[in-house]
Amino acid sequence: MRNLLVFCVLFSFIFFNSCGEPSKKKEENQLEEISENDNQEKSESGVILFFGNSLTAGMGLDPNEAFPAVIQQKIDSLGLPYEVVNAGLSGETTAAGKNRISWVLSQDVSVFVLELGANDGLRGVPLEETRKNLQEIINTVREKNPDTKIILAGMQIPPNMGQEYTSEFRNIFPELAEKNDVHLISFLLEDVAGNPELNQGDGIHPTAEGQKILAKNVWEVLGPVISE
Repeated sequence: MRNLLVFCVLFSFIFFNSCGEPSKKKEENQLEEISENDNQEKSESGVILFFGNSLTAGMGLDPNEAFPAVIQQKIDSLGLPYEVVNAGLSGETTAAGKNRISWVLSQDVSVFVLELGANDGLRGVPLEETRKNLQEIINTVREKNPDTKIILAGMQIPPNMGQEYTSEFRNIFPELAEKNDVHLISFLLEDVAGNPELNQGDGIHPTAEGQKILAKNVWEVLGPVISE
């Protein structure tokens, strides 16, 4: 439709000028209509914001290989009106995320995917601090827009900090999801964690193939949410 309108504008410009009959006002009105249509298309596209750490950012990979970009490809292939924004930041903790969340929410967000906590667990941050920070992030999102749908990505860590800490850390995510009535990805790294063929040399960050599996894990929850 837009291309047809552009053609009509160009045709009218050529035709009327060759006949010596200016149609400047008409051209301006048609160009304004094109601009309005473009703005309308943009406003009709919802934003899916991925807020996380190096897993979301795709550390060690091309940004187009990170799972949010893979999700965008999936959305585009289905013709769904959503734009993915990757707000992943390598090294991000829940405390740092809490401090930058207001800035990230300067735009309207339809779906907010919260993927933080792994760095807290690996650093042995007190569990209540991690829980409190995640809760505050959820609160901030809802204060900004109560209609934003929230998805929380569950995380697990190796037993380096002891079995009790590891178990309680894993429970933070389903407990917060139930308390806040948000959607939960049980374990973001399901079928990837611990597999050397799907992780880079550090054994922590997924390869491009691993990121595709992360995208699959996310889509199992996100897909139904944006199809509602």
